[in-house]
Amino acid sequence: MYQKKFLYLLLLGFLFASCKHHKRQQADNAKPDSTAMPLYANGFYIDYFPHYKRVTVINPWVKNTIYARYYLVANKKIDTPKDGQKIQVPLHAIGSTSGTQFEFLHLIGELNSITGVCSPKLIYNKELLDKFSQGKLTDLGDPFSLNIERVELLHPDAVIISGFNQEDPISKRLIENGTPVIFDNEWTEKSILARAEWIKFIAAFYNKEHLADSLYAVTVTNYNRIKDTLNVITYRPTVMSGGNFKGTWYMPGGKSYMANLLIDAGANYYYSFDTTEGSLPLNFEVVLKNFRQTEIWIGSSANSMNELLSTDERNNLFNAVKNKQVYNFNKRTTPSGGNDFWESGTAHPDVILEDMIKIFHPELMLQHQFVYVEKLK
Repeated sequence: MYQKKFLYLLLLGFLFASCKHHKRQQADNAKPDSTAMPLYANGFYIDYFPHYKRVTVINPWVKNTIYARYYLVANKKIDTPKDGQKIQVPLHAIGSTSGTQFEFLHLIGELNSITGVCSPKLIYNKELLDKFSQGKLTDLGDPFSLNIERVELLHPDAVIISGFNQEDPISKRLIENGTPVIFDNEWTEKSILARAEWIKFIAAFYNKEHLADSLYAVTVTNYNRIKDTLNVITYRPTVMSGGNFKGTWYMPGGKSYMANLLIDAGANYYYSFDTTEGSLPLNFEVVLKNFRQTEIWIGSSANSMNELLSTDERNNLFNAVKNKQVYNFNKRTTPSGGNDFWESGTAHPDVILEDMIKIFHPELMLQHQFVYVEKLK
């Protein structure tokens, strides 16, 4: 009798567990009510369900795979699938490891949510610099080797980190210790419009998607309007980019965001038909061979012609140097190394495009004053 009762209870338990597992499978495979797909960015998308939203980050290094997944809930008691991190939103306090996130947060009115940053000496944003000088912002160390103890003492709602194609023991440890890690991979996108669209990704964690959509729509409209001014051009000046760093000249690959920007701005770029998505590591001899006659040099790290030539006197062999047509992205910088081109510039591709067209086709931008670009003197 006892055996029969035990088997009966065991069967009930099995049926209950199977039913519960079936419900979980249904939840995991449930179809979203709607999906927000980016217009230009390839690295993320957002699904909306009745009680949560799912933010998916696509792996930029392994095709058709997911890099990270987040389930955003108003209440942590809400049940979500187990294939991602559950994060309660809106966020109120975060650690930010990259300056590219600052302007996105500023534009959606959430800059004050930053309570910890990496490498504060390299920050350009005045509000954050003031906050740090007042002791209201924690230095979390180097972005590639976060100070985990400081992060955990800060107790942030999450830490926003740039993802990389390698094992990340620091992020893994933070997640294991209960600190959500949000991977912001805007830097892997292949156009500046796509990079700017990650404002929608950041905004999702603050429930401000509609604001981000509106802001981005204005940016896209401005960008395309500015780009349309090039319809009248009949000539594209030749351009070179980058500089010699410790014996290697890193030139934009043909499928990189910088190469795409040069084309959008009306320039003729030697490697425009190259298929490299990152940078091309070249020696000086190759660069001299391919770019000696080039008309314009952009993205130099030097702040003056004297500095450019003192770094390497061979630079005087380039026509762009002889004709004093060399530009950097250093107009908005701080003495300690902060550079706003890498901060707010990420969120303002339309302004960058204006700067670039001002270089290549100044007659089309007579009223525009450089924002991020500066001509070497």
